[in-house]
Amino acid sequence: MANITAKMVKDLREKTSAGMMDCKKALVEANGDEEKAVEILRKKGLANADKKGSRNAAEGVVNVEISDDYKTATISEINCETDFVAKNADFQKFVTETTEHIQKTEPVDVDALLNGEFKGAKFEEELKTIIAKIGENIVVRRFATIKTDENGVVNGYVHMGGKVGVVVAAACDKPETAEAIKDTLKDIAMHAAAMAPKYLNPESIPAEDIEKEVEIAKAQLEKEGKPAKVIEHIIPGKIERFKKDNCLTKQEYVKAEKKEDVETFLNNQAKKVSGEAKLVEYIRYEMGEGLTKNGCTLAEEVAASLA
Repeated sequence: MANITAKMVKDLREKTSAGMMDCKKALVEANGDEEKAVEILRKKGLANADKKGSRNAAEGVVNVEISDDYKTATISEINCETDFVAKNADFQKFVTETTEHIQKTEPVDVDALLNGEFKGAKFEEELKTIIAKIGENIVVRRFATIKTDENGVVNGYVHMGGKVGVVVAAACDKPETAEAIKDTLKDIAMHAAAMAPKYLNPESIPAEDIEKEVEIAKAQLEKEGKPAKVIEHIIPGKIERFKKDNCLTKQEYVKAEKKEDVETFLNNQAKKVSGEAKLVEYIRYEMGEGLTKNGCTLAEEVAASLA
């Protein structure tokens, strides 16, 4: 049997982040072979990760990756179980590397990502490894990438350490305009993070959403006792107000020195270089939106982990 030294245990721990005793046991089982010990620990870690896979992950981070040429933007939401782990350096590194990987490999959906290669192994296996290392369930919930041509530009913004992320894209008349407005696009992404517009522009609002707003407005006005003919005249104005409140291009831009909407502000910035620009894509993720958080107590969580 190989002599297992303290240095061997220390080296293995640094390489795997496993516990000291787990590292020693793995080295004993591997007869001192470090690579085999890593494999043993990974197998044990993967088994632990499988158990954690059913646990609720409703915390996490929204991340944004912008390419060096400002032609591609990727946004992702990766969830964990607690806010504490969301701030963990290993988790945040995994989020950043995953977002970069998504931008580079362009998987069509989460299943394609999980079954693709990542760091020389299947992404799903690497995910299980990080789950075992961190000790919480981790889920790649969603991601999206937007691209532009040589006359376009993208940018993005992450707010509150990953609670909200936004990416936007603009089409321009020439590369010089795209270069000139790239910082403006980041400011517009910041605006969208704060104001949470539902749609890019009025044209992108689904017809059923407009119909629903018409029904709501009509019901409210009827409740106020307004006559049918008066209601017909009021509803168009209410719908216009709805568009201004909920479309990014029509919202009053929060950083403008004078009163103007986002679309007008962008146009004015482009005109400074005798150019033209138009917002063409917009994605906003808010971490955990639509997810239900566990309401169990610490005692219940401990009991569940022992089950």
